[in-house]
Amino acid sequence: MSLLSRLRHSLTHHLRRRRLSTASSILSPNCTTPLNSKEKTRAALSLLKSEQNPHTILDICRAAALTPDYRLDQIALNVAVSQLSGSKHFDSIQDLLESELRTRPELQTERFVAHSIVLYGRAGMVNQAIEAFKRMGDLGIRRSVKSLNALLFACLVAKDYRELNRVFVEFPKVYGLEPDLDSYNTVIKGFSESGSTSSGYSVVAEMERNWIKPNATSFGHLLAGFYGEERFEDVGKVMKLMEKHGVRMGIGTYNIRIQGLCKLKKSSEAKALLDEVLSRGLKPNSVTYTHLIHGFCNEGNLEQAKKLFRTMKSRGCSPDYDCYSTLVCLLCQGGDVENALSIAKESMEKGWLPNFGTMKGLVEGLVGIEKVEEARELIKQIKEKVIKNVHMWDEIEAGLPQ
Repeated sequence: MSLLSRLRHSLTHHLRRRRLSTASSILSPNCTTPLNSKEKTRAALSLLKSEQNPHTILDICRAAALTPDYRLDQIALNVAVSQLSGSKHFDSIQDLLESELRTRPELQTERFVAHSIVLYGRAGMVNQAIEAFKRMGDLGIRRSVKSLNALLFACLVAKDYRELNRVFVEFPKVYGLEPDLDSYNTVIKGFSESGSTSSGYSVVAEMERNWIKPNATSFGHLLAGFYGEERFEDVGKVMKLMEKHGVRMGIGTYNIRIQGLCKLKKSSEAKALLDEVLSRGLKPNSVTYTHLIHGFCNEGNLEQAKKLFRTMKSRGCSPDYDCYSTLVCLLCQGGDVENALSIAKESMEKGWLPNFGTMKGLVEGLVGIEKVEEARELIKQIKEKVIKNVHMWDEIEAGLPQ
């Protein structure tokens, strides 16, 4: 081993030992026992959720030595990038992803680069995502359709539909990659989101030419787009295409159609689709009912929304957080405070506390119908569950009528 190689090896070893010694002090300053990898990630995740300083966020991530190989690590990386992009520290995002790639040989894999590309997309950094894809060859990392799909998805989540189309048209030829079903579905979704759903027909035709069978997801994106554009004739065409390709109309497809109608304030027509679902022997799920409840609430038909909520539970479908929160909020706005309180308590029993604005509206609604003690008791229950905004609830409580 040459002198230069020995020096490099010694420096790398020294830096690694230094990182290990500082990791515990950053992630668990009061703990004397070294943390294992899972404990490091959990500690990092807890710290990242409330940290705003970009330098500290980078220190936390490096101390935990996060990788994309484990789900919890992925979540921690997502939170870190979200915090940094939220405060517009885009240089720190690039520093985090690129310095890790340069200094940790175990991360010089397609898996890590693909995950980095997606994270760039979530931060709206499409140019950096494209550069990361292009640099893979320089790092000796083999590209596959997996990294191509990561780049297409990055463009999609960043809502850069022009780049999405350019990457799809140019990159497979330049880099010798064959798009797969996920590639095509991402592009169809991009057309649907950008108000150019009819361009999705040409994508389906290309899939046929390349012997790739469109699936329910492909047609679901087309349906969602055409409902959004109020092109109901094309909805019928898509359903005929589904028949042609032997793709059955499952509950997922019905949910897309129901959501599309509810967004257009055609909830009664959406309810007719629910009846069709039941007549065909299909089983509606919580998503089906949640779309309908949202739709009827937004149209001011609170009685139908409450009826559907009861039916939903009687059929064994569990409401999710969004369903509870929306129903509480809109019932308060509609003056049905007592039902809103009942549903809020049910949500809290499941560990789901509707957001601050919704619960504040519920407290004000209770005061408005002279149920001050119930409002006071509700605030007490809320304060037992929240970590943030406790002082704000103290102020609201202090302002209640005596």
